[in-house]
Amino acid sequence: MPPRKLREPAMPPSMARAKDEKLRPGWTTGSCAAAAAKAAAKALSSGESQERVTIRLPKKGEERRVEFAVERCEIGEGWAEAVVVKDAGDDPDVTDGAHLTARVSWRDEPGLELDRGEGVGTVTKPGLGLAVGGPAINDVPRRMIQYSVQEVLDSGERGVRVEISVPGGGEMAEKTTNARLGIVGGISILGTTGIVRPFSTAAWAASVVQAINVMGAQQHDTFVLSTGGLTERAAMRLLPDLEEVCFIEVGDFTGQAIKQAVSKGLKRGFFVGMAGKLAKLAAGVMMTHWTRSKVDNSLLAEITREAGGSPDLVREVEGANTARHAYELWRGAGLERAPHLLCSRVAENLREYAGGELEIHAIMVDFDTLEPVGASPGALAETAWKGR
Repeated sequence: MPPRKLREPAMPPSMARAKDEKLRPGWTTGSCAAAAAKAAAKALSSGESQERVTIRLPKKGEERRVEFAVERCEIGEGWAEAVVVKDAGDDPDVTDGAHLTARVSWRDEPGLELDRGEGVGTVTKPGLGLAVGGPAINDVPRRMIQYSVQEVLDSGERGVRVEISVPGGGEMAEKTTNARLGIVGGISILGTTGIVRPFSTAAWAASVVQAINVMGAQQHDTFVLSTGGLTERAAMRLLPDLEEVCFIEVGDFTGQAIKQAVSKGLKRGFFVGMAGKLAKLAAGVMMTHWTRSKVDNSLLAEITREAGGSPDLVREVEGANTARHAYELWRGAGLERAPHLLCSRVAENLREYAGGELEIHAIMVDFDTLEPVGASPGALAETAWKGR
């Protein structure tokens, strides 16, 4: 078969969906933490409880301020505490409704000290751009908290301590991949723009890049990509000797993962998936969201022909409703070679996308059994499945 041109869509699906449906944006945990910190700082300096607070968003070259309601504000001897409730808009965020809490207190030394309280994670592994042992508060939220507090208090004259906490953050973190990345005890305080874009592909892409960075920092050289929980569990059974951090739910962002793996000097990768995603990768589509790319039935028909399928089967596959339907036609016809050819094409495309810098294997698993049914040359010999 002639090589397929590798391609990515011009517009992420989240942008298209948000434009069409006018979904409501929300605020990041970083924005809410900064707002709570500023409200607490104002209460500490004035002695008056705060009901609303305005902060500046961190967009370069543009002064944009937004106002937040303060859910609760208390003042004590040398301290004040404020709470801002996170509104994630129409984004399905596990931290939606979280109570971002900031306690600001005086300290003897000048400067601003930032620390974590209940529900904010501790960094335990390198690769996140944060100090090991420190709070899981990313760089942009740190700056937002600092300049928001300093709009009210001059920490150069009198030092202040800011403690950020999130009641229930430990339970929220269990629904994320934080523990795998070495963030324990709570959530991360995140955000680069201060705004949550609904169904943000950017957030998922960033998490994929972060996962690769953590792997690289721990000097692992083999990574395993899967598109979701089922295929990841299948991958873990196939490659039980790899540490959990090596497995990445890549979603639709295979291209970003491959590029980042090359930049971090990783050497070997596996892609474990089902027919639909593999069919798109075999056609050269590196961003595989269903709203932005379609399965190329002509490619599946070519594979059917190359695998020795009858002319009737080739025509059936060409008219298949989905890649899964095509696979079921292969399985019904006993055309065992076809999934292997599909995986071979995927591995070729991923190697090309990596500029030849990575050893890449592709494995296809069955929808029902999650057992391997196809693999690129040599892939299964590297797995625990090889002796079964």
